[in-house]
Amino acid sequence: MRASLPPTDAGDAGRPDAPDYAALAGLVRALAHEYGFQRCGITGIELGDDEAYLRDWLAQGLYGSMDWMARHGQMRSRPRELVPGTLRVISVGLDYGRRDDEEAWQTLADGERAYVARYALGRDYHKLMRQRLQRLADRLAEEVGPFGHRVFVDSAPVLERALARNAGLGWIGKHTCLIDRDGGSWFFLGEIYVDLPLPVDAPATAHCGTCVRCIDICPTQAIVAPHRLDARRCISYLTIEHEGAIDEALRPLIGNRIFGCDDCQLVCPWNKFAKRTDEPDFRVRNDLDRATLLDLFAWDEDEFLRRTEGTAIRRSGHERWLRNLAVALGNAPTSPAVVDALRARRDGVSEMVREHIDWALQRHGA
Repeated sequence: MRASLPPTDAGDAGRPDAPDYAALAGLVRALAHEYGFQRCGITGIELGDDEAYLRDWLAQGLYGSMDWMARHGQMRSRPRELVPGTLRVISVGLDYGRRDDEEAWQTLADGERAYVARYALGRDYHKLMRQRLQRLADRLAEEVGPFGHRVFVDSAPVLERALARNAGLGWIGKHTCLIDRDGGSWFFLGEIYVDLPLPVDAPATAHCGTCVRCIDICPTQAIVAPHRLDARRCISYLTIEHEGAIDEALRPLIGNRIFGCDDCQLVCPWNKFAKRTDEPDFRVRNDLDRATLLDLFAWDEDEFLRRTEGTAIRRSGHERWLRNLAVALGNAPTSPAVVDALRARRDGVSEMVREHIDWALQRHGA
């Protein structure tokens, strides 16, 4: 929402009737923690260096088929063009990671099991975070009256990691994820654009040093340089965002990852000792942390929709779900059960899915 408010700027702080913005910033942080966010910071809207980096990344075509990235590139790095009147950005982080790194590695090593990115094992975070952020905004309005604001959770062209870095939530690692010294990288980001001249926090400083574990571990070598991700090779992009056929050369490298990829985070030293928070909404549903490829491949569309209701997996759709599973089954150990399941699925699926099933059958000599 965007409430009406007479224009405000940094000069308002000197008016006798102006709110105590320092106290208001303190209230923002207190409310953020009260509503379940583990980190909160406030930043301005200057993103000049990040805009230049984004422009170069787009010019190289590293965004794959995510055309919306190119369409809104400049607006993404200029908050005031997206929401006129914006002066500050309140950035928050919500933990989702569990202390299950060893179990994650075990699943990745078991070719018969399916690997789902840790963030997608439970409830979809978008609605949950939007509700909490809107509560925070409504509570602020009770203190200062109506003010201009808009809530974002991965829902508009927002350069969220750069804003979060500037707000002190963490630094952007070489894998392009945000890293907090105390919380690692297992957290979601959300923002409130506001037209209140709140005092800003100091930006986070980088602490990756010479470590390149995330670059070395990437199965498809999608991190082509420090802080430079080629989405066209990224397993998260290929299994979630990409709608068509997956490049044959990349299929064997995907392994059993059917929705997203966590390797670069699992190997990050900052996650080894990070504090974890058990958010009930993000607890595993449908035993997705231990499900087998054959179990999930057997879901018809109705069962897929029923079991993925309220989760991030739902938005990929059943067709991409089957495509990803077909690739993973092509990489699985050969067995009569795998071959039979692939053959049984050939009828009644799209031509795109059938092509991936045929590729998998060929991998098993069938």
